Amino acid sequence: MIDKREIIEFAHEFSLSPDIVEKDYTLGWVLAGIANHPALGSQWVFKGGTCLKKCYFETYRFSEDLDFTLSDYEQLDKGFLADALGEISDWVYESSGVELPRGDIRIEIFRNPRGNISAQGRISYRGPLQRRGNLPRIKLDLTADEILVMEPVARDVYHPYADRPEDPIRVYCYSFEETFAEKIRALAERGRPRDLYDVVNIFRHDELRPDPATVLDVLKKKCSFKEIAVPDKELFENEPLRDELVADWESMLGHQLPALPPFEKYWSEIAAVFDWLYGRIEKAVLPEARVVQESNLDETWRPPSMASAWHTAIPLEPVRFAAANRLCVELTYGGTSRIIEPYSLRRTRDGNILLFAVKHHTGELRAYRVDRIQNARITQESFNPRYRVELTPAGPLFAPETTKRPSLPGSATSRRRSGRRRHS
Repeated sequence: MIDKREIIEFAHEFSLSPDIVEKDYTLGWVLAGIANHPALGSQWVFKGGTCLKKCYFETYRFSEDLDFTLSDYEQLDKGFLADALGEISDWVYESSGVELPRGDIRIEIFRNPRGNISAQGRISYRGPLQRRGNLPRIKLDLTADEILVMEPVARDVYHPYADRPEDPIRVYCYSFEETFAEKIRALAERGRPRDLYDVVNIFRHDELRPDPATVLDVLKKKCSFKEIAVPDKELFENEPLRDELVADWESMLGHQLPALPPFEKYWSEIAAVFDWLYGRIEKAVLPEARVVQESNLDETWRPPSMASAWHTAIPLEPVRFAAANRLCVELTYGGTSRIIEPYSLRRTRDGNILLFAVKHHTGELRAYRVDRIQNARITQESFNPRYRVELTPAGPLFAPETTKRPSLPGSATSRRRSGRRRHS
């Protein structure tokens, strides 16, 4: 297990509470335990906001729960789950030193709104902060009656801490297109701030370039399965929905982010998401931010997709977060302050890291040596990108293993192969 100092260092880097960072650290080890469990690793498909954070975009909101779709309904059994989570508890402690006390594991089996069996687990943990008294908890939401339209993909779990396993932590999770469609469906059905935040942020990321027709097809299948209308932008002309999202924006998102972006920026962008989805517009292809006079660049270097403690006088992760959230940064450099739009990090051949940014009020593209930055503060001022935002790359994608996986709930294969009834 890493020591408390590393948690504090990351908390400083992320501008977040150490409690949030400790939970993120523990989530990584719980996911490792699930991935290494012989009965769960190929049966549990990771999804939701924490999947986005841990498997797609590390520079993202910190999430708190673990959501899975299970391919085996029989695993939604209190005794089985208690035993499996107990085994994971033992494995995590032996592998990392993080304590997940068996006696504190809680399992609840219940009927979901669709009338089928689901489960919720709660795992307490004692991590590097070594807190006493009531321990913090991780919640697991487990369902087996969700439709899974596309095959899961195997992705590495981002675990940017010193004790990460030598072999990557790799889990099966929803494909990027399915994750996108699921978030749009969730936003339309339940209208929560985190869903609006997720949908707009997924749309902004250009690295994986999802095909809008594929996302729309998956969305239609999911809405049909849920028996709800396929949403379009007209849904978001609903003032009561807007008022509800505004009211909960800070309380539901503020603690997960280094800085809370303005609601209006996200609300105003949702129309473009649906126009892209339905083929009414194409996303603009922006040029790369490059300073013409900078010819000494190491063209092979790119910033890590993992968040990291950069060991610089001024934390860089908040700058990367600001870029992903289209927020300007007040940068102090050479004794003066200016408002900038951050776009990319580059490294020179002699090892200096440069921040490529635009002066917000003049449009001038500049390069700032990171070691000479005296202060960087995220502002509430938004910007519309003039160049590609390259500070928040996605991690690598891995093809599923060639060995046969069990068929998944709601898939065409599972419907053909199984006449087994769902729990009712």
